[in-house]
Amino acid sequence: MDNEELTLFRDMTRRALEQEISPNIEEWEAQHMVPRELWNTLGQAGLLCPDLPEEFGAAGTTPQVTFAIIEEMARMGFGGIASGYGIHSNIVAPYIEHFGTEEQKAQWLPKMVTGEVLGALAMTEPGAGSDVQSIRTNAVKDGDEWVLNGSKIFITNGMLADLIIVAAITDPGKGAKGTSLFLVDATLPGFERGKKIEKMGQHTSDTAELFFQDVRLPASALLGELNKGFVIMMTELPRERLGIAAQAVASAEGALDITVDYVLERKAFGQTIASFQNTRFTLADVKIEIAVNRAFYEKCADAYAQDKLSSEDAAMLKYASTEMQCKTIDQCLQMFGGYGYTIEYPISRFYTDARIQRIYGGTSEIMKELVARSILGR
Repeated sequence: MDNEELTLFRDMTRRALEQEISPNIEEWEAQHMVPRELWNTLGQAGLLCPDLPEEFGAAGTTPQVTFAIIEEMARMGFGGIASGYGIHSNIVAPYIEHFGTEEQKAQWLPKMVTGEVLGALAMTEPGAGSDVQSIRTNAVKDGDEWVLNGSKIFITNGMLADLIIVAAITDPGKGAKGTSLFLVDATLPGFERGKKIEKMGQHTSDTAELFFQDVRLPASALLGELNKGFVIMMTELPRERLGIAAQAVASAEGALDITVDYVLERKAFGQTIASFQNTRFTLADVKIEIAVNRAFYEKCADAYAQDKLSSEDAAMLKYASTEMQCKTIDQCLQMFGGYGYTIEYPISRFYTDARIQRIYGGTSEIMKELVARSILGR
């Protein structure tokens, strides 16, 4: 896809977001939830899963379009929606496209493109976060079916999801080598949602605890090969981390834009805040940090498009970009003084939405451990 086509997708995305989200974002933030209908609307606008093949009703674009849509959402200050979108379009759909059977693809992907089905990914458990090898949710074979039991926590889209990819132990005692993935229809008996988890930020990203009690799954619910779930998750993590980086870089850019507007108008001691050397130097630092991270992000995005993005580079990118996001947005918020701490000013949402980015998708500490292993070989 050339730059002109990508620009057209960005323009279309911005127009759709300005029309469908901007007028409602404050209300949705206050409600800590977006309406289910939003996902149908995004599907009708052609924004869901754009890089799926055309046979499923998608645009058949490159993954760069999905990343660009995430960027535009983040740049406009819709961090929570960007996260939910990323789970659906950048994680769940590619899992099914890359590892699903033809029947699974035909059953789920067209409905994910239209928004009729909203996807979620359930890995994290109360006792297993970044250490996905420690999950306890299990699935036991019973004739031609699987019986799923366990619970998951901090699941994005958990309250509204129609389809959940669940990681479960299928060969006890083998840890990662005994883990499989299942496509769980949210209408099945035995599946329940806990209450919505309230968070400090990303309020428009609904997050829930999920419970599975003797949920009976057909054999066709297995995603990919038996006991290869951990391999699948590791294979798809670079794309997930690339999407998080897209959100990090664009969010920082959006925060800088509204900060520049503010300091050019706000006056103190008889002059605009933009006149102070501290303001000018701080914003210069922010601009430089963003530019460096965007260059690395775009390099990694190009590598991914060529199937050459290494797990080490993805980890470095995820770490660097999210740390930068939190640091630079904090510096921007400082320019607003007391107003920056109020929800009336969008910079506060940029700030609280950013903090989780250093945690999900693998914590910053885990990212550094992965990079260290690539250096030391252990």
